[in-house]
Amino acid sequence: MGKQTKKKILIIENDLKTLEWITTGLQKEKFGVCTATERVSGLRAAYAHQPDLVILNPTIPGETDLDTLRYLREWTDVPIILLMPISSTDEIEQGLALGADDYLIKPFGMIELVAHIQTCLRHAAAIAGISQPTRLCVGNLTIDLMRHRVTVHQHVVELSPVEFQLLEYLARHRGEVIENRVLLREIWGPDYSDQPDCLQLSIRYLRKKIERDPAHPEILKTARGSGYYIEASH
Repeated sequence: MGKQTKKKILIIENDLKTLEWITTGLQKEKFGVCTATERVSGLRAAYAHQPDLVILNPTIPGETDLDTLRYLREWTDVPIILLMPISSTDEIEQGLALGADDYLIKPFGMIELVAHIQTCLRHAAAIAGISQPTRLCVGNLTIDLMRHRVTVHQHVVELSPVEFQLLEYLARHRGEVIENRVLLREIWGPDYSDQPDCLQLSIRYLRKKIERDPAHPEILKTARGSGYYIEASH
């Protein structure tokens, strides 16, 4: 039987004593731990380390309306446990509505924290085993399939229904050159298989919305004379 992979926990907490205590406790429990003390570094750590679970203090100074939780939920389904003060009933309800999986009221013990972590990880593993992905990620671009929403660098990009379908189809087939006639048939229907102008126009508008430089696309590439594709390694 192979060695079990160490689960990675990201802790976003501005109270350094609490941060050190949780870090030490989780390391003793054989978790991999990375830390951050504010939103920007926390989001960067989430991108860089791809943790299995996030422990988040949503009351970091300068934050409003659970901003860090909101930004995380724009691109990841990773379990999130909130650390809340005792007088925060409204914030707890709002946090759960925004997608937090669990919460703990301060002060709490390490045994209690570990039990909540294990429960969230088991639940996430069970869901992963039976569900289809709800997000497609291409570099800094995220396609939320449940909300029909696209974000680039965490900023929401407004797409038309056709543009969303086109981007989703290419993202699901990353690494494959999809011929023009196939895209026309799949997105517009069989009656449009000989009308490439529809496709070219939608590609042009889509690139303006998702590319840093639409004239030199990094995400949505052209296979000259054939079709379009998104690189598998992007």
